[in-house]
Amino acid sequence: MSDHSTDQRVAAGRLAGKTAIIVGAGQTVGETIGNGRATALLFAQEGARLLLVDRDQASVEETAAMVANAGGEAQVHVADIADADQCASVAKVAMGTLGRIDILHNNVGIGAGDSSPGRLEEDAWDRIIDVNLKAMWRTCKHVVPHMREQGSGAIVNISSLAAIAAATTLTAYKISKAGVNALTQNLALANARHGIRANAIMPGFIDTPMAVDAGAAARGVSREDLARFRISRIPLGRQGTAWDVAHAALFLASDDAAFITGAILPVDGGQSSQIG
Repeated sequence: MSDHSTDQRVAAGRLAGKTAIIVGAGQTVGETIGNGRATALLFAQEGARLLLVDRDQASVEETAAMVANAGGEAQVHVADIADADQCASVAKVAMGTLGRIDILHNNVGIGAGDSSPGRLEEDAWDRIIDVNLKAMWRTCKHVVPHMREQGSGAIVNISSLAAIAAATTLTAYKISKAGVNALTQNLALANARHGIRANAIMPGFIDTPMAVDAGAAARGVSREDLARFRISRIPLGRQGTAWDVAHAALFLASDDAAFITGAILPVDGGQSSQIG
């Protein structure tokens, strides 16, 4: 199904018979694959039926076509979850097309316009917090009642290592992702008795189009120079890939993690170990 076909870590069918919503299933244009698309491909390979959600219709339809070409099953729903009505529609469409919601994977994050606390403008603050945190909370709020009714479910939220690391020029982004960690823990505690698990992943430096291609363009440097800088900060000596994040998400979404909830998992090549 993908360029990770040589990876033998996963036996087929870990999500067989399950349904999954993947919010943020499109991606920025670039040389590599993004976290949402990789997760969609891997979840489909493992047997899940998917609802792929993104505000970029062309990109999410491309993801769906890739899933279909590899023999998977995916429906598309175009929605901007920062809009309250469009966000509410995600759970409704999922129930209508999939019949139930076993997995909610929230792969959402923006940082455009962020800066240090004294330089950050209010409109940038509002947009980043609304998309990264409020919209994720809202998506969970609409999905959780369906999971409670069926007595099971798994939520995987994509946070960021920035939530716990020094990020002085990413004020709103850091705060939003720290909020995602707290939201995930509260979801886990509030819903454990209903058979619902909630966990989060904190990616470090991952070689995705949004992080590297778009990041290099924003800084006015080459992709190669930015990649070299990022690699210099990683104990394992390489950037992660979207497949690293996708495999972590697969584990947390699957029954292999049946006794794990409220966990905040770094996928960072050892970066967080340097923090102490």
